[in-house]
Amino acid sequence: MKVSVVIPALNEEGIVGKTVKLVPKEKLKDAGFETEIIVVDNASEDNTANEAKAAGAKVVYEGNRGYGNAYLKGFSEASGDIIVMGDADGTYPFDEMTEFIQPIVTENADFVMGSRLKGDIRKGAMPALHKYIGNPFLTWVLNALFSTGISDAHCGMRAMTKETWNKLNLHTSGMEFASEMVIEASRLDIKIVEVPITYYPREGESKLSSFSDGWRHLRFMMLYRPSPFLLIPGVIAFVLGISLTTIVWLMGQSRMHSLILGGLMLLVGYQLLLSWIYFSAFGATYGFSSKSNIINKIMNYHSLEKELILGVFFLVIGIILGLNVLNSWSTVGFGALFEIQNAILAMILSILGIQTIFSGMFLSLLLLEKSK
Repeated sequence: MKVSVVIPALNEEGIVGKTVKLVPKEKLKDAGFETEIIVVDNASEDNTANEAKAAGAKVVYEGNRGYGNAYLKGFSEASGDIIVMGDADGTYPFDEMTEFIQPIVTENADFVMGSRLKGDIRKGAMPALHKYIGNPFLTWVLNALFSTGISDAHCGMRAMTKETWNKLNLHTSGMEFASEMVIEASRLDIKIVEVPITYYPREGESKLSSFSDGWRHLRFMMLYRPSPFLLIPGVIAFVLGISLTTIVWLMGQSRMHSLILGGLMLLVGYQLLLSWIYFSAFGATYGFSSKSNIINKIMNYHSLEKELILGVFFLVIGIILGLNVLNSWSTVGFGALFEIQNAILAMILSILGIQTIFSGMFLSLLLLEKSK
């Protein structure tokens, strides 16, 4: 059998060579494995490529920067029966690779995930924000949505069979690639085994951005499963908002604060529902998620004209109410006015109209891909 080790590198001069040399070629050979090491130079501006070559790696180039782009290039070049991936910064124990891939050989595992949280995180290797908040939270969300049952969703040291890689059909270009890999493996019922690993402090400057990278992972999970994030809270806020607004309106009394709260909840809920449609339609159109019955109907029967008519209807009613309030105000010489409820209702309807009009336009643009 042959093992391909794929290592993406961006300006990792000074450490990439050490990382390549960590791969235990002789030990793997004794275990019956041929080894190739592929370093993907992701548009480095230093001596990364030459250092990797000198250490014995095959260097390929990927001009489009991005974690996913680098791995997609490297995996396309890999010829091994087993593919092992990990960063070039010295954080992952490539010297333990023989043991790391054993579940594939002895347990018929398709996919091996390293677990830093179950293993040994050396002092200074992982910021407290990542160790105690970021990674546990994102892992919990991933497990809750996709039932992956893993402890460290963002560990970058992984291994899989070539057959498994071909099944995954991944295509994200950035940090979302790590989440996409686990999500697709879960969706395809691929057998995942976790192996505790040692995680070392990196050498060189970190390329991670805690909040933006965390948001990208969360946004990608929302793309696959938007309902818990958008549909459920959207329905709750919309129903409560429209109920409170209607009750205050029917009572005919001046309850400005209740009306403002109801209007705010109604508008927020409506926007969340529209966002759920956007995420679901985008995910279904570009192959990130399957179509629900509701989204399928929206995509099949979407009509910009109907949404424009509905939006214009809301907007016109809002404008008429607003003009009526303005007229009442003019009759009292633009002095004190006690038509706050009508003014707030005019604002709510106008905003609903504008939201509906522009959501229809956006959805029409989004679904252009569907018609190709």
